Amino acid sequence: MSRAQNHEFQEWWNKQRQSNHDLLLSNESSHLLAIDIHSPGPDRTVGKDRSRSARQLSWVYLLKFQQIAASLSSVTSSFLVLLRTANRRVTSPDSPADSSSSRLYRVIKAFLIVVLLLLCFELVAYFKGWHFSPPSVRSAEFVELLYANWLHVRVNYLAPPLQSFANLCIVLFLIQSVDRIALVFGCFWIKFRRVKPKAVMEYPTTSSSNQDEEGNSTEDVNVEDYPMVLLQIPMCNEREVYHQSIAAVCIQDWPKERMLVQVLDDSDDIEVQQLIKAEVSKWQQRGVPILYRHRLMRTGYKAGNLKSAMSCDYVKNYEFVAIFDADFQPGPEFLKKTIPYFKGNDDLGLVQTRWSFVNRDENLLTRLQNINLSFHFEVEQQVNGVFINFFGFNGTAGVWRIKALEECGGWLERTTVEDMDVAVRAHLCGWKFIYLNDVKCLCELPESYGAYKKQQHRWHSGPMQLFRVCFFDILRSKVSLTKKANLIFLFFLLRKLILPFYSFTLFCIILPLTMFLPEAQLPAWVVCYVPGIMSVLNILPAPRSFPFIVPYLLFENTMSVTKFNAMISGLFQFGTSYEWIVTKKLGRSSETDLVAFERESEPLVQTTGLQRSASESGLDELTKLETSKKTGKRRRNRLYRKELVIAFVLLAASARSLLSAQGIHFYFLLFQGITFLVVGLDLIGEQVS
Repeated sequence: MSRAQNHEFQEWWNKQRQSNHDLLLSNESSHLLAIDIHSPGPDRTVGKDRSRSARQLSWVYLLKFQQIAASLSSVTSSFLVLLRTANRRVTSPDSPADSSSSRLYRVIKAFLIVVLLLLCFELVAYFKGWHFSPPSVRSAEFVELLYANWLHVRVNYLAPPLQSFANLCIVLFLIQSVDRIALVFGCFWIKFRRVKPKAVMEYPTTSSSNQDEEGNSTEDVNVEDYPMVLLQIPMCNEREVYHQSIAAVCIQDWPKERMLVQVLDDSDDIEVQQLIKAEVSKWQQRGVPILYRHRLMRTGYKAGNLKSAMSCDYVKNYEFVAIFDADFQPGPEFLKKTIPYFKGNDDLGLVQTRWSFVNRDENLLTRLQNINLSFHFEVEQQVNGVFINFFGFNGTAGVWRIKALEECGGWLERTTVEDMDVAVRAHLCGWKFIYLNDVKCLCELPESYGAYKKQQHRWHSGPMQLFRVCFFDILRSKVSLTKKANLIFLFFLLRKLILPFYSFTLFCIILPLTMFLPEAQLPAWVVCYVPGIMSVLNILPAPRSFPFIVPYLLFENTMSVTKFNAMISGLFQFGTSYEWIVTKKLGRSSETDLVAFERESEPLVQTTGLQRSASESGLDELTKLETSKKTGKRRRNRLYRKELVIAFVLLAASARSLLSAQGIHFYFLLFQGITFLVVGLDLIGEQVS
């Protein structure tokens, strides 16, 4: 039953609601009246819900001020951290590639200051219109008089000697370009005529089908037909790559009783020594004749190491010596493809093979190195080997006749290019060289700019050291006048001294100066066309690298700073030009190659518990290697001072060329300056944190 409606309560509720509504209207009207009286501004569209009191506004502004202060503090702290990091990386202990450059760095820094002052002066002149109507020396204003005198000095005293120096460098540039073109034509002739060295005999290859279960050949092999060969692996703290080099040498398809492997370890790291000893012990247990040698007196770097190894009494029993650096991986048929060329050639002292790179596509830096080295091996080494039977020994992946080494004096410690030193002395003694372009030996390119810079410093300072010490020996030698001229003018002066000299002075010094001294000029064909043609010729042996032709040209000009500094330091014995720094390897393919070598050498392993334990110990050592790699220090970017300073010089010169509307010069200076900046910030090569 429904409850009756309470009318009294309904009437009371209606009265209360009406009274509250009237009170609300009165409050709103009074509030609006107060706003009209106290805020008579023209903007009356602001509603009640958006109005704020003075206290609220003060809190809002205070909060915004705190946010701005926090942002400024964060930016300031980040900038200070950046400055401290930059200062730490610039002033970090220098390598030989940098420490000997203090003189050059000071000169370049002073050059930058002069260029910046000239740029400011030229900007003022440009905005005042003096580029179009120069003031006279009778001008009343001091600035106009100063600029008029500067024009007089520039035209009469500065531009003529600069133009003469530029012309000299242009002549050297053209001579070196002609030499490069001649080498390329020689290479084309070799390819067209299919000229290559020929061996009088060949060794039969031992395939897996011709081996029994114990790895012995089932064919009748007369071991007396195989000469005694010594295989040397010099190394120093090669933690990342010692596995692959030792394994590749130990599995050579050569009678074991006719070979001996020497692991010449100069490591000063006890842990690395133990790892290498364990690896040598493993291969000894497999029946490979291999010895571990460690010098107590580590003098002479690699030359001293090789000299010490050749002084052993048992070396007199061997006829040839094959040398492999720690990151090189010769194929199993290496000896069978090289030793036959010595048969019937009693005056042949060296057989050099070509390098092939396992990491040439790793990053931009390795791609650019591959272009350079492909030209070196495909063109320079091959042409010199075919036409004059001489070239510089590359220090590895080659086989020497031990008699030739002994006759020319053996390994000497007087330079950091002991390989080139022994090659020059052997050539002066009448020995001939053969280069095999078809026989390749795998190796690793440096993947970081720091490692590459140190390597190039040694490669370009060493030849100048050698030129100083052997110049008179060349003149007094009994070789023909043609060979003397080739050694002095082509091998040393043109390719080792003139090339880095004009590359640095022409494109990093003279070209920027001509922007501020426009009376001295470099033609567009010197700046653009001839370097472009030379780059095309350099890249022909590596056709897959054509997309990188512009970066290659710019990067080669960037490296001219390092090469010029190395050449000067080696020629005049500046700084630590005689110090040897081992090129850092990363062992990108170490683990993969080791597994492949283990599989290839499986027939050598006897089915005994001792050999199984040795194989297991090898895996344990590999695990240690991987662990040490992961726990190693992370490499950080360095700032390279010379490259950064020259980057600012070139960018300032590009700004000046923009004022003169010089198209080709502007673009070249701009892109070359950016390249120097990228290299100076260590943004090329290995990916770093």
